[in-house]
Order: sequence, then C-alpha cells, then structure tokens
Amino acid sequence: MTQSGVDENHIIKFAFDSGSDLLKIGEDLMDLDVLSGERLIDPKKFLDYIMSQTNDNYKFYILLDEVQLLKSFEQVLNGFLRQDNFDVYVTGSNSKFLSKDVITEFAGRGDEIHIMPLVFSEFLQAYDGDKEDAFAEYQVYGGLPAGALMKKDEDKMNYLKGQLENVYLRDIVHRYDIRLTNELEDLLNILASGISSLTNPSKIASTFKSIKQSKISANTIDKFIGYFEDSFILKRVYRYDVKGRKYIGTPYKIYFEDLGLINARLNFRQIEPIHLMENIIYNELRYRGYMVDVGMVIKRESNKNKDIKKQLEVDFIANLGNKRYYIQSAYSLQSIEKINQ
Repeated sequence: MTQSGVDENHIIKFAFDSGSDLLKIGEDLMDLDVLSGERLIDPKKFLDYIMSQTNDNYKFYILLDEVQLLKSFEQVLNGFLRQDNFDVYVTGSNSKFLSKDVITEFAGRGDEIHIMPLVFSEFLQAYDGDKEDAFAEYQVYGGLPAGALMKKDEDKMNYLKGQLENVYLRDIVHRYDIRLTNELEDLLNILASGISSLTNPSKIASTFKSIKQSKISANTIDKFIGYFEDSFILKRVYRYDVKGRKYIGTPYKIYFEDLGLINARLNFRQIEPIHLMENIIYNELRYRGYMVDVGMVIKRESNKNKDIKKQLEVDFIANLGNKRYYIQSAYSLQSIEKINQ
C-alpha cells in the first residue's frame, strides 16, 4: 500500500490475538479466555481506539486479524461499512467465521477474496533449482507459503501435519460440535487416498460399513464433505454431460486445495504422481480463473449387431467467458492405447 502512495498513518493493523495490540486498547491477553470464547474483547474499547486513529476524511485501510475474538464483531464491521473513508480487510478462524458467513452477514456490502495456496507456476518462481526438482518437491509438500519457505524436509512435514490437525480439523470439530471425530478423520483418509477418482457418499458409507463396521450414513458423510469444503481443505467437482449439456450430481471427483495436506494426512506414505499431477492441473486452472468440471461423453458403438453405450471421461472442461478447453491429464504416454485415448 505504501508503494502505491498510501500514508502509513492511514494503514491500521490490529490482531486480536496479539498481546501488544490488546494493550493499546486497555485489554490484557491473560484475562481473555479465547479458547472457550467466554470472555471476548470489549468492542467499545476497540472502537474508541479506531476512532482516535481515524481523525481526518482521507481513506483509511483497516486490517483486522482473528476478528472472531472481538465481541459482537458483526455489528462492529457493519458499522465500519457506513464509514465512506474506511476500507476494511478481515481474517478469522474457520471455527467461528467462515467465508460463507461473510457472504450472508455482509451481502452486497463486501467481497470475499479467496487466497489459494501457491500453485506450481507460483511455487516455481520462488524455487531455487530446476523445474524437475521443483515439481518433485511440490508434489510432496504442496504450496502453503510458510512450508514452501522451509528448507528441511522434517520441518515441512511437521508443519503440514500440525496445520491439518491443529487448525483445519480442530476448527471443524469446534465449529460444528462434532462427536463422530474418528469417522471424520477416517473420511478424510479415504478422500485423500482417492483423489481424482469418482466417488459418492453412498459408496463411502458402504466402505465404512464393510471395513470399519461403522453405521455412519451417506447423509452424514455428505455433510462432513461439505465441512471440508467450507474450510478450504478440498473441492467437489461435478460431472458435466458434454452432449446432453447437463450436470450429473453423483458420482463426483474430489481434489484438495493443497497437495501437502493430502500427503500429510497419509503420513507421506502414498505419493502417487499420476493422481497428484491431475490435482495440480485442477488447482492451476482455478488459479487462472476458469470454472472447472469433469467431462463425460456417452459414445454408442455397434458390436455384433448390438448397440453398446460407452461412457468416456474428459478429465477437465475449463470455461472462462467464451473460452472453453477440454483437457486430458496423462503423467506419461507409455503405450499406443494411451496415446489414442
């Protein structure tokens, strides 16, 4: 912002989990029970501080982190929206404040900015080495920025496992008060093991019943997958019938927002380049702004005077405005059959 000519005095940063920031408003981090949420930060103290810092009519940029720790933060943010010279940027924990809550609470008065982990093209720009080595590392550790800056494999692995367990999964369990925590974690294992494969909740429920002797229902599984989506762990990608020009609800494919999270969930034991490359392509297309579907084409063939339907798959249909691309992912072309496909 300062490089664009914004006065530093018009950029206000405040982290609600920072002891030094809280002292500015007369709050003490030691007095706050931030984990349970029973004692939150006094909004009046915070508003008094903001008003004291915004004493002219020029534009102010207000950057707030962990806003869920502020009591009645929705009302505070709504009040900021009525200030013509306030431009407010907010981050918060998934357990209290999801992006869909922003859309619901501030409909028409705010924008959601979805910041993805680094895709491979971005990772490569910062990688000190050749493209092949970069690709090999990216397949294992993905593109979460903090992990990408680490040098040791052990540090990267511990960081990714810690993020998945202590941030993503913890937030989901707390937000939705989930009792079936073992089933939730088992489901994530199944999804991580089956990226780029067609699946559906009923099929997964059958797997739970036969292997885990669990009676978890397809509806609960579908709900849990929705929780993973809301927390930016993964995305469901639905099939589109190219000739019939319609969507097919299930089965669908699942891709992860970051490859490091897949491998961390599987303890880095199941590195499958073919499926991981498909996930990399999907994320790259989304990063470039494309709407992405899985394509399906019904082809009719005649065999011994019998009409046979064949269901063929196109890995991705990518749409952006009037542009449309059909993309097939292949890690290698090891045979004539694969080339023909």
